[in-house]
Amino acid sequence: MRIAIITGASSGIGRAFARFVAEYDAIDALWLVARRRDRLEALSKELPKPVRILEYDLTEQESIHAIRALLEKESPEVGYLINAAGFGKFSTYADLTLQETNDMIDLNCKACVDLTVASIPYMRRGSRILEIVSTSAFQPLPGLNVYASTKAFMLHYTRALRWELWGKGIWATAVCPYWVKTEFMEVAKDTQNGNTVRFFPFASTPQAIARRALRLNRMGVAVATCSVPGMIQRFFTKLIPNCLIMGIWTLTRKL
Repeated sequence: MRIAIITGASSGIGRAFARFVAEYDAIDALWLVARRRDRLEALSKELPKPVRILEYDLTEQESIHAIRALLEKESPEVGYLINAAGFGKFSTYADLTLQETNDMIDLNCKACVDLTVASIPYMRRGSRILEIVSTSAFQPLPGLNVYASTKAFMLHYTRALRWELWGKGIWATAVCPYWVKTEFMEVAKDTQNGNTVRFFPFASTPQAIARRALRLNRMGVAVATCSVPGMIQRFFTKLIPNCLIMGIWTLTRKL
């Protein structure tokens, strides 16, 4: 059986990926991972392929062990791994709780790496890995520091992993969207200082990001920004010093 594993599938980009991947004929079933079972059940009724609901909190190591054990037991072929689970918090170092900081690192970095390493032994030539990163990975962002740093880690991890997989026919892409219209903003604002960022121009829809990311992955693209604003940001962060970028960000993020 050839499956697709999609984390964060209960909402936003993960949910959009599930809809598109379910239409791919070479996939027999989807394993959808998220904490909110009711949303996964509702989504499963809309998809044309069988769905296995994995109700797990990926900040907990036990959840990773459970998925790894399931892979070992059933030994499916993993056609797609899409790590879309993640969250951010708008706050400075002084406002974030230790729990918020650790959970961001655990979910955005550790869980993604753990699931990727667990899935690769079950991949074959033609399998695909999409790590959902962010344009925030391209530069430091005060007021969104921990989140942006976790995404920088995943950008470098995915690019290096792509080289390590060279010759195996497994294609890894770091998907780096600009602002996306999801629940991300609501979650990010729910902190002691949620107003550190208030300006979200040119936001894309989850559907547009998922569709473009899948197409670019199939084209063999290493880093997919999936939008014109994202491409522009990536280009200029290569030219402008970080100190200047952080100054511009500080001036615009509270407009």
